[in-house]
Amino acid sequence: MTPRQMGQRLKRLREARGLSQYAMADKAGISRQYVRKLEAGLSDPTFGMLQRLAKALKVQLIELVK
Repeated sequence: MTPRQMGQRLKRLREARGLSQYAMADKAGISRQYVRKLEAGLSDPTFGMLQRLAKALKVQLIELVK
């Protein structure tokens, strides 16, 4: 999966849960700017970051990477 595809999936999941980028960032313990970069496909998250994002979204990690 490319960073752009990951970003699109992350954005869809975030929006489906009614979370703003600020709320998502707060739940994951990261900056809103980093969420924006992830969603834009400008950053490739580490495995640890994927785990934090999945937890913040209350989804299994596989939901982010499938």
